[in-house]
Amino acid sequence: MQVRREFQCTGLVVAVLCLCGIKGFAVAASNDEDRPNILWVTSEDNSYHWIGCYGNEDASTPNIDQLAAEGIRYQYAYSNAAVCAVARNTLILGRYACGTGNQNMRSRYPVPESFRTYPSFLREAGYYCVNRSKTDYNFKTDDKSHWDECSPQAHWKNRAAGQPFFAVFNTTISHESSLFPAKTESYRKQGMIPQTPSRDPASVELPPHYPDTPEIRQDWVTYMDIVTAMDQQIGDWLQELEEAGLKDNTIIFYYSDHGGILPRAKRYINDTGNHVPLIVSFPKKWQHLAPAAAGTVHERPVAFIDLPPTVFSLAGVEIPKQFQGRAFAGEAATDNEPFVFLFGQRFDARMLRFVRGVTDGEYRYIRNFHPHRHRGIYTGYPHGQQGWQSLLRLKKAGKLNDVQLAYWEKPQPVEELYHTAADPWELNNLVDDPQQQQRLTRMREATLNKMREIGDTGLVPESMYEGISKNGTVYDYVHAADFPYEAVLQTALAAGDGGDGAAQALRAAMQHEHPVMRYWGATGCTIQGKVAPEFKKLLGSLLEDSSPAVRVAAAEALYVTGEQQTGFEGLLQILKETDDPVVALEALNVTQALGVMNDVPRAVWSKACKVGDYSERMANDQDDPNLQP
Repeated sequence: MQVRREFQCTGLVVAVLCLCGIKGFAVAASNDEDRPNILWVTSEDNSYHWIGCYGNEDASTPNIDQLAAEGIRYQYAYSNAAVCAVARNTLILGRYACGTGNQNMRSRYPVPESFRTYPSFLREAGYYCVNRSKTDYNFKTDDKSHWDECSPQAHWKNRAAGQPFFAVFNTTISHESSLFPAKTESYRKQGMIPQTPSRDPASVELPPHYPDTPEIRQDWVTYMDIVTAMDQQIGDWLQELEEAGLKDNTIIFYYSDHGGILPRAKRYINDTGNHVPLIVSFPKKWQHLAPAAAGTVHERPVAFIDLPPTVFSLAGVEIPKQFQGRAFAGEAATDNEPFVFLFGQRFDARMLRFVRGVTDGEYRYIRNFHPHRHRGIYTGYPHGQQGWQSLLRLKKAGKLNDVQLAYWEKPQPVEELYHTAADPWELNNLVDDPQQQQRLTRMREATLNKMREIGDTGLVPESMYEGISKNGTVYDYVHAADFPYEAVLQTALAAGDGGDGAAQALRAAMQHEHPVMRYWGATGCTIQGKVAPEFKKLLGSLLEDSSPAVRVAAAEALYVTGEQQTGFEGLLQILKETDDPVVALEALNVTQALGVMNDVPRAVWSKACKVGDYSERMANDQDDPNLQP
């Protein structure tokens, strides 16, 4: 690790002293005035469109708006993942989570020891690194170990005299749980939000993919007051910085961890799920590190993957090779990639979604690797919101219109292309538009090439991860010389696309020596729905496969291609035998997708529940008819 230019000698001295176990010398070796302090203030679950400076005329966010007036507002900023733990994994490691085996929500799979977190490099360079206090880093580690301080009381004030700081202050006020009735009432009792919403629910213009219910309208206006409360907390932190006399030497970032908060936002790689506010404010002293003047609206697409390299660039620290993003400010700033890469896979207990995509801000492309599923994510947690509950009641009653029902029907499109600039809610799929074919091809190739470049681990079913992790990492498994990456990718594409040659590709895959190939061969039979008799014989043999992931895929394929009893019994056998929590979870997910949840004997459910927490959640959902597909 090196510190660039005028900071180089200082950083090397600090690094040597740190390695020798000598504390306190970082203070003597550097000074607040030599390098900028860097403060990240972050919020949870709010898309860019909830913020006043992003054009919301009904919003009341004066502190964030003032920060934008003093800094640079990025019009096209994105969380690469649309859920918190996966987004934070991408941030802390500076690598796409779907390239390290960490794309699934609340998983703790190991990563190679050589992959270090960005605070560890900053600390070596003499920065005092503070996290207050969200961690949730989604890989096998002691989350707090990467910081000098990590707690609700952690503060830049606790650094030694003369030491520059990097600090993350995270507000949880705007989390999706803020619309759970008990939490909302708690906010009212504390005086954080008014007793009745400050805006008339009838005045709201709802997005067309929402049913017009009193509950959704109420949630909408209540959340606007919650965002105002969030803005006030951010204002308090900024005021504290100013009163300490540090604002003139501190570069300030504000962003949200991903989109949200109402239906089809968080957890979806649509604009509502990934597009976040991002503002970076440079004091006059450090304006030469800014890519534009104060008050500028910048249209460069940026993403979370770019934040760690940007911090290194601003701090004068050489960007380590492991970091996959591009700095967009500071001395090491480079040109951006043409597209931001987006990804999603398992969300909480629901693991039947595998989506990848790209956006340039104006257009968005999405590839669905499980097109036999609908796009709706039946995860019980956000359904604590009354607006969500009203949507599910109308769905059950058959009272949603075609636009509102689109995410809850199957099959979903294999590909999606939206002109987001003209269609902000992304309702008009342009895949079949003759005028968009060149763009479609370009964005499709950008998505697939990024998967190849990073070695996207999502092609390996998560039900294999526990076994792989016993002897190594998923990253190493996928990057091994004997892993047939391109063949797996092409089989997964053929499974979804169908067409000429698909049957031959699936037949060959089911007989391949590699279990991931066999998995995609069987999954392709499920996606295609109808297969030749010889395929059923192959699928039957895969029910005895050495890989449980292949057995689950074969059981589902047999069920959907007419061998329902054989397929169902295959799933039951897996549930009875497995002690792997993710294998159990995948088998339970398949029973739900097939609509046979209630046919699974309670004793089998009970056994599966003992295997893992998410399996227990699935079992609890068995009694909730709103969560049935």
